[in-house]
Amino acid sequence: MDIRLARSTDASAINELLDELGYPQSDPAATAARLETWANDPAGAVYVADTDQGVVGVLAVHTCPFFERDGTWARIVALVVSSHARRQGIGSHLMAAAKSFATHHGCLRIEVTSSPHRTQAHTFYQSHDYTPTPTRFLHTLPH
Repeated sequence: MDIRLARSTDASAINELLDELGYPQSDPAATAARLETWANDPAGAVYVADTDQGVVGVLAVHTCPFFERDGTWARIVALVVSSHARRQGIGSHLMAAAKSFATHHGCLRIEVTSSPHRTQAHTFYQSHDYTPTPTRFLHTLPH
């Protein structure tokens, strides 16, 4: 298995993974364009787990400066491992890549958000020393 930066040619495989996560994608070209945007932003990275079965996992991480103090923090924006490749350590390898990216960028912490119904994901994050926090408020903007 190779954990590497995603390429635009990974778009179709990433679309399949995002679909498994509950975010159906219909246009590989749009995903490829988003991957290029991420590739050109030094504050973020998209990693894939590439195996002999192809791309079986993806993780996106982004850094942000604190406002109230010096330093930066990182956020895992997306993480999914294909259902047929779970429980093989792939998610852990992707999490290690995110941690390395955040550390390299001087981040003081890293966070991830997970929907309440994803209890297996919660157990996974806690096994990687992530502490649950109870409050989150969202407001959807019109577009």
